[in-house]
Amino acid sequence: GAERQPGRGPAPRGPVAVAGFASLCASEAPRGAGTVPEGGSAAPAPAAPGSLPRPPPHVLQLETSVEHIHRTAVSVCEKLHLAPSQVCREIIRLFERDMLTVWARSVLRPAEICGLLLGSRCGHWDIFASWNVTLPETPKPPVQPPVPPPPGTPTARVLFLTDLHWDRGYLPGSDPPRGPGAGYWGTYGKCDLPLHTLENLLQHLASTGPYDAAYWTGDIPAHNVWEQSRADQLQALHTITGLVRKYLGPLPVYPAVGNHESVPVNAFPPPYVHGNRSSAWLYSAMADAWQQWLPPDALQTLRQGGFYALWVLPGLRLVSLNMNFCSATNFWLLINSTDPAGQLQWLVGVLQGAEARGEKVHIIGHIPPSHCLHAWSWNYYRIIDRFEGTVAGQFFGHTHVDQFEMFYDQDTLSRPLGIAFVAPSVTTYYNLNPGYRVYHLDGIYPGSSYQVLDHETFILNLTLANVPGTSPRWQRLYGARETYGFPAAFPADWDRLLRRFQEDEPLFQRFWFLMYKGHPPREPCTGPCKEALLCDLRTGRADDPSLCAHQARHTPFAELQAWRRRWRLC
Repeated sequence: GAERQPGRGPAPRGPVAVAGFASLCASEAPRGAGTVPEGGSAAPAPAAPGSLPRPPPHVLQLETSVEHIHRTAVSVCEKLHLAPSQVCREIIRLFERDMLTVWARSVLRPAEICGLLLGSRCGHWDIFASWNVTLPETPKPPVQPPVPPPPGTPTARVLFLTDLHWDRGYLPGSDPPRGPGAGYWGTYGKCDLPLHTLENLLQHLASTGPYDAAYWTGDIPAHNVWEQSRADQLQALHTITGLVRKYLGPLPVYPAVGNHESVPVNAFPPPYVHGNRSSAWLYSAMADAWQQWLPPDALQTLRQGGFYALWVLPGLRLVSLNMNFCSATNFWLLINSTDPAGQLQWLVGVLQGAEARGEKVHIIGHIPPSHCLHAWSWNYYRIIDRFEGTVAGQFFGHTHVDQFEMFYDQDTLSRPLGIAFVAPSVTTYYNLNPGYRVYHLDGIYPGSSYQVLDHETFILNLTLANVPGTSPRWQRLYGARETYGFPAAFPADWDRLLRRFQEDEPLFQRFWFLMYKGHPPREPCTGPCKEALLCDLRTGRADDPSLCAHQARHTPFAELQAWRRRWRLC
């Protein structure tokens, strides 16, 4: 609900960091000793650098009880003002057992854990070793740059929804001391959306078709992550899926797993984790809820690892990736981050088969590739380079704002070969208008490229919608080709746009306005902010200063990265 509604304030930045750092500090408290088998009532806490050896594989060496760690961690969290007191207690309780289990099984030393959670000022954490997927020995086919289809060629429309974030406790009119109170349809601030706004959106979409497909890239629950349970997440999954089925009817909908679907948030154990700590409770529920949209083979891999592939249109395959297996905030990857679930090697196989059959492939996922762990992101970049003639589109969400990420050939980093579209959120979190996206594709005919030709973004202007006595009106904010003068929305067109941004200040500020769905921060983005954003848009892989050489001449790469982290809403 509204920002001051008791118990439902803004989510703390980085819940894993809050719980993890507090627990790390808690290990410095007085300790007892003892051992219990793994899965017992206690687990070890990390200590100061060099003071805690790695436990044997089957026995946890206890230095204190989980309850003692909890009390001390809460105290640390409160004293350092990492989050409000209630949030400290609840989020540490939510994370502690899984996190301590992971730390006990990982190869991290305490200094590396501290560096992971708080950055280089605390310790070094280059723990995620480099690794490589195996690419096929079959030579890459000759590159054939896409060309706009002739006038009159059929087009296809794909509805794109991401980051709905239903706030079950939203209370219109709450928080009056800060102003008029939470608006009926939504509120600018650190709030998510009430159910009636999501239902209104789906009612609107039912009347704006036809669409050929819908891509839905996750994040159904709200941001009150410290209050959530598995039952809450499953209720959100079933409620929103039911509304999508009700209003979109026979339209095929293809979902992807977001980072907020699990509890604790961001916690997605790889498939080798079994029992109650596994993600089977979530993936099985998703497979049951989405079975009308997915064939049996897709449901099988969804149940196993939260990803799948299927044919969506003649000559077009869709791959839905579980991007939680690339995320630094998924603390389960501290045990082993090498191609979790074998997902990227599986992707290579899917793309190789599609290439052999002359098919095109769309990839959807929640977290954009440049937000991933270094090794995962670089391997994904290699895959896109190798299969540039097969991958016709990449579609992500997660950031809540309207962005894109460029992919260039690995040899020169100068020839644009792909683009990952990052669409804006449905939710308002935070200080945003609700929004959604429609992609226009080269259409359904033999030999279609299925490339994105254009996209349109639609919003609900909350200032207008919340005026008493008015009805909400979803309106077109902009179209890419119209706004930027594109012949098509191919990678080369977006690369040229980046070059124009460098010189055309009004055009760049227009992009900044649209990036925030028509409700940007009050201050314009200039100087280092602009350089960092241009770097962000050029960077389809993580931690790569070579893609930002021009910007780094004016602003050090470390400062560019700091700016990039500053805007991230999730």
